[in-house]
Amino acid sequence: MRISAALLLFCLFRTFCADAQDTALLLKPDRVFDGELMHNNWVVLVKKDRIIAVGDASTVKPEGVFTSLNLKGKTLLPGLIEGHSHLLLHPYNETKWDEQVLNESRAERTARAVVHANKTLLAGFTTVRDLGTEGADYDDVGLKSAIEKGIIPGPRMIIATKAIVATGSYGPKMKNLDHQLIRGAAEADGVDALIKETRAQIGNGADLIKVYADYRWGLDPKRSEPTFTLDELKTVVGVAGSSGRKVVAHASTEEGMRRSILAGISTIEHGDNATEAIFDLMLQHKVAYCATLSAAEATSEYDGWKRGSLPEPKRIATKRKAFQMALQKGVTIVFGGDVGVYPHGDNAREMEAMVAYGMQPIKVLQSATSVNADVFGYGSSIGRIKPGLLADLVAVNGDPSVQISDIRKTALVMKNGKIYLNQ
Repeated sequence: MRISAALLLFCLFRTFCADAQDTALLLKPDRVFDGELMHNNWVVLVKKDRIIAVGDASTVKPEGVFTSLNLKGKTLLPGLIEGHSHLLLHPYNETKWDEQVLNESRAERTARAVVHANKTLLAGFTTVRDLGTEGADYDDVGLKSAIEKGIIPGPRMIIATKAIVATGSYGPKMKNLDHQLIRGAAEADGVDALIKETRAQIGNGADLIKVYADYRWGLDPKRSEPTFTLDELKTVVGVAGSSGRKVVAHASTEEGMRRSILAGISTIEHGDNATEAIFDLMLQHKVAYCATLSAAEATSEYDGWKRGSLPEPKRIATKRKAFQMALQKGVTIVFGGDVGVYPHGDNAREMEAMVAYGMQPIKVLQSATSVNADVFGYGSSIGRIKPGLLADLVAVNGDPSVQISDIRKTALVMKNGKIYLNQ
């Protein structure tokens, strides 16, 4: 039974639909990307916060009261999953990282994060893995709670809270050591301290633990060196694992990556100087790779590089080489751009970079949906268009499996069955 167009518009344009809404919604796009494959002439039936039926239009027959939404010319996808975000940061060409950590109040940073969360959601990213508050203590816990309670709109958050660094390795750093500075992450060393800090972060709301396996703290301040020992990393992984949580590692040196992989890390973040041997080790230990290509491009642009008119900086050339090697080796690549270094809401920049560096558009779409969901441990609830999963859906004009930039043409955003954007 169909209901009037006026009632349909009333339901669809409300930002927060009532959870008790019993009317099913039948979405009718030109094509459906289910997280793995593209399908023509498919429809998707949603009721409350769940997907209840998916398939060819001739086989999905809604029962009872339902409304239809025609998405002509559009592709329907699972809600996109940003794999490396910092909602409490904003672009470094606006304010440098040290200045944000030292001179912006936490109230200001949280206010900015509320805006960032909304922009991220409206861009079609219904989930973010937020990898560190960068000096803002446990403020991501409150931000996540405000989103879950419906106080503010935003993506589902998978949070790392403070992250963990070796003492003296991370910023901000000043020449006058008498100053007591806010640190960008929690400092901890040795087995006992790492156990305590890991448990403290878990107890305060961390969904995963992030460690900095290397950083710029050597004799050459521009060169990264390993921080934690293998045994220290194993300690963090063991403690987090006992609570069912994963550990991710910021790592860009060969040795930092090697230690992280052997310790049982889930994903390597950045991985700039990965070698064939490192990628072989990642394959052996089933460790995924988050390249954050766009962060390198953005910081290079802030330093004066102009794409197309100046030679590619060494950092970008190194990233390109590592990414293409990972593709050739068949390493699992998760989507994540280190957004916050560049503007929130521009998350698709990383998807475009992945294609530009040699990844097929359909593989990029998989990376940003089903692959991320599986690697992060949320594949039973998000990342695919499948009956029983949460109704996290995004519709875009065009076909991003042919032209990846079409992912920017957001027409519909739904999270947990609630429509936040319908154009």
